[in-house]
Amino acid sequence: MKEKWISHPTTLEGTNVELIPLEKEHFEELFAAAADKDLWALIPTDGTDRTIFYQNYELALSERETERQYPFVIRHKETQKLIGSTRFFEIYPSDKKLEIGWTWITKEFWGTSINLECKLLLLTYCFEVLKTNRVQLKTKDNNIRSRKAIEKIGGVFEGILRKDKIQNDGTTRNAAYYSILDDEWEAARQKIEALIREKETSLKS
Repeated sequence: MKEKWISHPTTLEGTNVELIPLEKEHFEELFAAAADKDLWALIPTDGTDRTIFYQNYELALSERETERQYPFVIRHKETQKLIGSTRFFEIYPSDKKLEIGWTWITKEFWGTSINLECKLLLLTYCFEVLKTNRVQLKTKDNNIRSRKAIEKIGGVFEGILRKDKIQNDGTTRNAAYYSILDDEWEAARQKIEALIREKETSLKS
């Protein structure tokens, strides 16, 4: 039997968070954490709707079996609470590429180093364990805050895909595509680590 590119279970541990493989037992706590509509403004899915939420996370589990996705829950180490979710998807082992997305974190941790720490854990795993050539990230073309955040961590803008996704309300969205390549990883890692230090210093002062 062929070995999976992303071995299961894969847990990524940082200073403040652990990224743990999504399981059905997480669904209820995760859904409760996802109750704020603001969390879903960047994602073309309304995770505050129980049916939509469960369908999407059930799909993520089934897609893990076929190596199309690898979903994580984000656990805050100090409180042991689930504070969000993220995942690998658009996984192409033969081309050594994948996408990081479906990321949301509860408002309590907005403006902290948590999201940066998650990205550092995910990207480190991609480039140093999986030996990816390319990691893709995308967001709504008019989401300037998110686009700037991707650029700050070393994401290189590649273009806009028009009407890239149909959202839950039936409207379409354009997507701004970014990537980080293997030969850009060292510079990106240094940027992320510097941003984490900056955030943590400003929160302490």
